Amino acid sequence: MDITGMTVLIVSALAAFLLAALLGKLMIPMLHRLKFGQVIRDEGPSWHKKKQGTPTMGGLLFIVSTVAVLLIAWLVCEWFLPLKVSAEMALTRTRMFAGLLMALCCGGIGFLDDYIKVVKKRNLGLTDKQKMFCQLLVGTAYALWLYMAGGTVIEVPFVGQVDMGLWFIPFCVFVIALGTNAVNLTDGVDGLCGTVSFVACLFFVAAAGLVGYFQMGLIAAVFAGSLAGFLMWNLHPAKVFMGDTGSLFIGGVLCALGFGMGRPLLLIPVGIIYLVEAASVILQVGYFKITHGKRLFKMSPIHHHFEMSGWSENRIVTVFSLITLVGAAVSMLLLYV
Repeated sequence: MDITGMTVLIVSALAAFLLAALLGKLMIPMLHRLKFGQVIRDEGPSWHKKKQGTPTMGGLLFIVSTVAVLLIAWLVCEWFLPLKVSAEMALTRTRMFAGLLMALCCGGIGFLDDYIKVVKKRNLGLTDKQKMFCQLLVGTAYALWLYMAGGTVIEVPFVGQVDMGLWFIPFCVFVIALGTNAVNLTDGVDGLCGTVSFVACLFFVAAAGLVGYFQMGLIAAVFAGSLAGFLMWNLHPAKVFMGDTGSLFIGGVLCALGFGMGRPLLLIPVGIIYLVEAASVILQVGYFKITHGKRLFKMSPIHHHFEMSGWSENRIVTVFSLITLVGAAVSMLLLYV
């Protein structure tokens, strides 16, 4: 990537950071006035009760910031740097806009879930079946869009390019459903999901630059900046929570980046924390049923297990982010095999 491209990424990321941070100043009081406060479930750690009433739906901060800055940056590139963007394959542009729309739809599912919880006062929000149906619908639409655009080829480490053909559709739907739900489960400690996702986005910025996907790098850079701005308000003690609105949008963006670069399998190492969080819930439920009431962990998802073991929220965020950094390094190595 040349100096012009790097400048565009840096300026866009800084603009997204400033906009998200500023939106926090404006939107958090508004969420307070609307009484969009988080309802803390009884089965969570008892000390989380003090967080009752903290505004949720804070994911709107980085969603608005990401979409606004990304569209402006893309238009600037189209008008003033035509060789930088327009010379890329049409498929890459399709992946960019399809991915952004898919992520917004995932965020919309989360917004509906949050709205039911905080406005309609139904603590559980959408039912699991309702949420999964919506996610499968969005994932299928996205997979069909890429399939019709000819985007069924993925890079498999140690193998090379593989054209999945029709199998691409169920594979894509599975990854999106798993990825968005896994990210959602990671959101349970102040700053955890945002920080881990920020590290993952930095990987995609670097990886996109190395393999020549400028548009994917632009999405990753803008989103990383937006997350950093949001974390100004979400680090412990959090002034606002992202809610399902934010966590499902994050999952959608990360999946869009993986498929946008034709390397969705890299989501496994860079998203290792998300997968561990999801696996801990599955193992906990399975072990509980098999043993008729015994627990494998003190509480799941696994970040709550460490909380119950005496870890502070900041320690959990630090350790999990470092693990993500290691996963990102592994993903970077897999780019070359």
